[in-house]
Amino acid sequence: MTRLPLQAALFDMDGTLVDTERLWWEAVERVAGRPLTEADRPEVLGRPVEHTARWLAAGTGRPAAGLAGALHREFADRVRAGVVPRPGALALLDALAGERVPTALVTASPRAVADLVLDALGASRFAVTVTADDTEHTKPAPDPYLAACAALGVDPAACVAVEDTETGVASAEAAGCAVLAVPSLAPIAPAPGRTVVAGLEGVTPDRLRSLLPRRLRVMTWNLWYGGTKVRDHRAKQLKVLTEADVDVVGLQETYGSAAEELAEALGWHHHRAGENLGIISRHPVTAGLGDPGVGFYGAAGARIRVRGGEVDADVEVDVWTVHLDCAPYGPYEAAFDGLAANALTAHEEGRLARLGDALRRIEEGPDLPVVLVGDFNCPSHLDRPDVGWPVTRAAEAAGFADSYREAHPDPVREPGHTWSPVHAEHEDGSGRPEPQDRIDFVLHRGLRVLDSRTLVTGGIRPWPDVEDNDWPSDHAAVITTFAVTPAAVCGKSVGDGA
Repeated sequence: MTRLPLQAALFDMDGTLVDTERLWWEAVERVAGRPLTEADRPEVLGRPVEHTARWLAAGTGRPAAGLAGALHREFADRVRAGVVPRPGALALLDALAGERVPTALVTASPRAVADLVLDALGASRFAVTVTADDTEHTKPAPDPYLAACAALGVDPAACVAVEDTETGVASAEAAGCAVLAVPSLAPIAPAPGRTVVAGLEGVTPDRLRSLLPRRLRVMTWNLWYGGTKVRDHRAKQLKVLTEADVDVVGLQETYGSAAEELAEALGWHHHRAGENLGIISRHPVTAGLGDPGVGFYGAAGARIRVRGGEVDADVEVDVWTVHLDCAPYGPYEAAFDGLAANALTAHEEGRLARLGDALRRIEEGPDLPVVLVGDFNCPSHLDRPDVGWPVTRAAEAAGFADSYREAHPDPVREPGHTWSPVHAEHEDGSGRPEPQDRIDFVLHRGLRVLDSRTLVTGGIRPWPDVEDNDWPSDHAAVITTFAVTPAAVCGKSVGDGA
């Protein structure tokens, strides 16, 4: 599976790149006037000066502002006396520079302290520096990492943050970054999307790349009678799939053998259900789900094993494809018949029952990430809030999120219409404009959306002059790119072969 490219590496400062956590600990002890204990760690490590000052003030009755000033002075004096880069830190920074991977320093320390450390590390090693002075909220809030990514113009999901405290890890993970944790004074547990190593020695840019999420691109496509309305439809379908660079496709209107033929031509795996539904996948299909003899309308699924390679464990994802009844069609009833909202929702009972059956079958399966795609033949309540379209509401109530609306929350600016690229006018010859709607969906539960878009390619003539169209369907496809987070990697050092 393709991983996201490493767009940037984001580094905490204290305890991660330089051995300052002990200096900070000593400074707090000096200002507190007592030795610190294990119970004090959450209020000291990874926290901005102001937080620790308020904590000390609550326990001593001394003014927080005066304590903050004293902490600044004590810590700065220790930094000036000499900071020592942690083993492997400079080698990793230089290796990233050699591969032109931008880096950022993201610290909860104030700018004055960060500048002292940057003098020792070399400020030119970092394209961006974010300190406690630069965001309204600092760690553990995601703001510092989000600010660094915005300044670099990168996607947090394609970045690795290197941290040494639970507070910093929480900040980076909340921003959506993969995390390499290098504990300095307090242990950090491995977790999904987080790798814990003993130190930075031996960590390379390739090692950071291996921590990024894997990419899973899922497409839904109604083939329109298998594509038979268009000449050379199979070759055109293969061209679309190849150029779209997708991993799994939920198909509707396969017209018998389309799933098998497309999978065979691509060298992929497939699952066929009835004469109308199919799933094709570049990853192995380990199980067929639902009713293999489903009719023209209905739902079917397949369990996909996403291979992890040398670093990650395999991940299983259930992918379901759904085709719901085409009549009565709500947008026609609204546009042509003037039906009110309550009448429109009442006419969704057939589709609602069919989707409900699919949702019940999904709930009978194991607790895996699920992608539910298909031609629902109805609009979404997220697009037409004047009508409480019950089918998409039912999917939402079952925990499914609409990936396209996650990526494009404004339905006015980005309507995402999928019906219909070939019907500008209603096909009855009346000249009435065809209602344009988003009726094809990629829904999900348990994954993270990186991007979602509709797809129509090539030259298109409107119905009925469609036989030479490059796009062999009357629907637009929808493609969503998901992040599949690597499993937790236990805390061996890199040198131990983790």
